[in-house]
Amino acid sequence: MKFISYLARTVFFILVFMATLSACNGAPPPTITQKPIAMTEKQHPANPYYSRTDTTSLTLSDAVWKEVLTPAVYEVARHGSTEQAFSGKYWDAEARGTYFCAACGNKLFRSDAKFATTCGWPSFFETVRPNSVLYRKDSSFGMERTEVVCGRCKAHLGHVFDDGPPPTGKRFCMNSIVLDFEPDKPSSKGPQ
Repeated sequence: MKFISYLARTVFFILVFMATLSACNGAPPPTITQKPIAMTEKQHPANPYYSRTDTTSLTLSDAVWKEVLTPAVYEVARHGSTEQAFSGKYWDAEARGTYFCAACGNKLFRSDAKFATTCGWPSFFETVRPNSVLYRKDSSFGMERTEVVCGRCKAHLGHVFDDGPPPTGKRFCMNSIVLDFEPDKPSSKGPQ
């Protein structure tokens, strides 16, 4: 009986692992169209640590994060979970603006560094500034990858790969659930 349970868990793990890997290998995207939703500090009333201007490093307990984040953001940001490919609100977003950490408000990416991919997650070729994100070695699932975490709160954002476009050759493959987006304001200058 224990062997059957072990075998079932092993098969399940292998299937989930294969499905996750195949999502980044060019599977055609489903026809989901969602427009980016702008999030502001006012929309984070339960999180007093969220700030678009404070860059002070945050070191909070897991219990505090669990209290101030939504369950979905908490699972990805604090436990390194991954949202399903093609399910996030920003994977195919084309609006111009800035992406922030959904856990703390740290500025991460500009839309002009975002590029279309077939992996199902929003991808960027560079960060807003060098210390916007930090990097960690990730040896989970029998792979060697580089994890990307928020430079302010250390929230798990996704991974970075060396198969992106010029000028950096990087692909920051991020989870939409841990990103907030603020669209650019229309220019106040009219034609002259």
